[in-house]
Amino acid sequence: MSGMTSYMAGLVAEDAVAAHYGRSGLTVGGRRWRGSLGEIDLVLRDGAALVFVEVKRARDFARAAERLTRAQLERIWATASEFLAGEPLGQLTEARVDLALVDGMGRVRVIENVCLD
Repeated sequence: MSGMTSYMAGLVAEDAVAAHYGRSGLTVGGRRWRGSLGEIDLVLRDGAALVFVEVKRARDFARAAERLTRAQLERIWATASEFLAGEPLGQLTEARVDLALVDGMGRVRVIENVCLD
């Protein structure tokens, strides 16, 4: 897959994930939010709480899940912390990190509250 094709497929996957969360009443607070430590694909608001979402796409859900590394997850948490610094409650803001998987058919599966072990 070429760079541009891969980029566009990533945008389509992110749109599918945003729509998935939107059906549950969450709103998009940011897309591809970039901090000094990395990027977060989607920042969603669930009332006063925040959901930071890493989107991974592949032919099937298992392959998509395998694409998240520990190092990436550490960067996501660090970047989320940076985002939280700008919130009214700062680090006390209720937040979680989700992994959203998109398969080759465009189906979405979410793993909520992915954490470092």
